[in-house]
Amino acid sequence: MDTPTPRLTSLAHGGGCGCKLDPGILRGLLASQPAAGPFERLLVGNETADDAAVWALDDGTCLIATTDFFTPMVDDPRDFGRIAATNAISDVYAMGGRPILALAILGMPVGRIAPETVAEILRGGAGLCAEAGIPVAGGHSIDTPEPIYGLAVIGTARREHVRRNGDARAGDALILTKGIGVGIYSAAIKRDGLPGDGYAEFVATTTLLNRVGPDLATDADVHAMTDVTGFGLLGHGLEIARASGLRLAIEAGAVPLLTHAAALARDGFVTGASHRNWAAFGADVALPESFPDWRRHLLTDPQTSGGLLVSCAAGRAAAIRDRIRAAGYPLAAIVGRVETGPAGLRVDS
Repeated sequence: MDTPTPRLTSLAHGGGCGCKLDPGILRGLLASQPAAGPFERLLVGNETADDAAVWALDDGTCLIATTDFFTPMVDDPRDFGRIAATNAISDVYAMGGRPILALAILGMPVGRIAPETVAEILRGGAGLCAEAGIPVAGGHSIDTPEPIYGLAVIGTARREHVRRNGDARAGDALILTKGIGVGIYSAAIKRDGLPGDGYAEFVATTTLLNRVGPDLATDADVHAMTDVTGFGLLGHGLEIARASGLRLAIEAGAVPLLTHAAALARDGFVTGASHRNWAAFGADVALPESFPDWRRHLLTDPQTSGGLLVSCAAGRAAAIRDRIRAAGYPLAAIVGRVETGPAGLRVDS
């Protein structure tokens, strides 16, 4: 009798960007590391927790380099590969760059997962890379206790088009390009609580490439960008605030949500990472009085392959939002503003 094939998610302790290190621990680890050094051409390193490293070449072109990988948040191997690839490529888009090639990062529990399943993960990732117009040109694989898949991605941008997370300006408006709720959906998937149409929406948003990023970066009124992933909207908003030395105000009622996210959050479908995120950075966030926990969980919900958070000139925010929607991101919304003040974040009702 054949041994049943285990669910991918049953082989991992967590899934997607929800398995990132605690943001407080990560900040401490990075703070304890030596500076990257006096490399004149290193325009972006790890000093502001930005999305990727940026290296300037002689002709005004910049190389953008990143890596991202995680454990499964879905059981379909092809979907896992596609989601992981989309998420990794996003870091290049968030810096204003265009990807040019990828290398696969693969860790699989040999003997616990069928080779055919692993091949399907790789096919899913390669297929998504083909949609982005780049090859998977190589990679590395090891035997691991849990399934792991992701990419190292190289991209390029003109130096003037690189967008950092630390260049927000006081008075800017904030635009979010995708709906929030991926972590909540993931929790519901694991507990068989996701409504029937939810899985298709989940896959659609997590495999939607943030390719609008480099187009936005050609606009001088777009000042800063980052992608919203494992630390949630508040965590990545705080990264912009700290890097820019400014204060962000998020309008909770304006934040776009996946269809069932609010109802599922009310019903308790939240991830451990959401609690972890709040414990790590909640002291730097001002909430309205009587703000319910389920609404807070939406704002700390870990996003796998989430949208871009864009800081842009307020006078052009509506036009930029409409441009993003027309490019294929119908939930894009103006969700807040950048203010003077000590680095931190405030949530308004």
